[in-house]
Amino acid sequence: MSEALSNRINSLPVSQTLAMAAKARELKGQGKDIISLSLGEPDFNTPDFIKDAAIEAVNQNYNSYTPVDGYGELKEAICKKFKRDNDLDYAPNQIVVSTGAKQSIANVMQVLLNPGDEVLLPCPYWVSYSAIATLCEAVSVEIPSTIETNFKITPEQLEAAITPKTKLILFNSPNNPSGTIYTKEEYLALAKVLEKYPEIFVMSDEIYEHINYGTKPFSFAAIESMYDRTITVNGLAKAFAMTGWRIGYIGAPAWIAKACTKMQGQITSGTNCIAQRAAITAVSADPSAVQYMVDEFKSRRDIVLGLLEKIEGFKLNVPEGAFYIFPDISAFFGKTIQGKEINNASDFSMLLLEEANVATVTGDAFGAPNCIRMSYAASELQLREAVKRIKEVLS
Repeated sequence: MSEALSNRINSLPVSQTLAMAAKARELKGQGKDIISLSLGEPDFNTPDFIKDAAIEAVNQNYNSYTPVDGYGELKEAICKKFKRDNDLDYAPNQIVVSTGAKQSIANVMQVLLNPGDEVLLPCPYWVSYSAIATLCEAVSVEIPSTIETNFKITPEQLEAAITPKTKLILFNSPNNPSGTIYTKEEYLALAKVLEKYPEIFVMSDEIYEHINYGTKPFSFAAIESMYDRTITVNGLAKAFAMTGWRIGYIGAPAWIAKACTKMQGQITSGTNCIAQRAAITAVSADPSAVQYMVDEFKSRRDIVLGLLEKIEGFKLNVPEGAFYIFPDISAFFGKTIQGKEINNASDFSMLLLEEANVATVTGDAFGAPNCIRMSYAASELQLREAVKRIKEVLS
């Protein structure tokens, strides 16, 4: 009965990260010892001070529908967070709280994009950006990068990609999947190009901002000429180990925030009441409260890089943030390994799953067909064992 489904859903790709995670779970269910490095999920517990705030909210009988755009106290706290961490001045009417940053992104695209509009995606990009654009009947335009450029695009590339149909560009720094962080100077250079095109909007996804290893991320909206057409997306999933709590938010021009509230009001309405009360405590906390997680991620990054460097054929850069390694593995293309012909990153990723029992994600899903994504949000023991298995299969 697939012919009865809408063109909209039939044109939508399955999330490759979720698909690989499902495949890994299926193999685990068959008794295989799978090490999953596919999902972007911290392996820490939510900090106790945030859980305590949720428990208090339960005991205070928060159980009613919430305002569509979020509790006033939470929006006030988010405004203070934006000023403290990003030097951004937002008022509460510029904030919309959503069920995860993914819904925040979807809201923005739904209210800005018309069929045929073009969305610029600097590669590599998070898998759902292009899928959400497809749902909006917009056209994704990839701007390629390579590991040699540390997965960054240039102003010249940006200018060359702009057409009269360009409506939106998405930046993500620290980047998923590469861990790359754009500097202030690099963003200023890109902004110089965009200043010539006032009809183009910018979405800056900063969900990984606190997971950085010495290079402090810069908010695109902090560029004065870009503030009025930049939507800043953030949330609590990554830095606070709150993936399942589903709290995301935007800071945006008031008219865009109003439109997102209108959209959300017809889809999910307000976000979970208990999660919102806990979020007030989380966004109000100094980032140093979760530094122990960042320190551990950095240690794991260094361990995995050190181990992968010893495998011939892996080309590596040093991720400056997030918790992913994004190696170029194109040296293996055209080879036959363990009886399997490797023609692309998807073949390579499947080889690692089936022969090494290690789940990764193909770079095809991120607009980087020469790479695979490996999450190091796993224990040191698992990471060492995973790389050991990979090395044995490839040898």
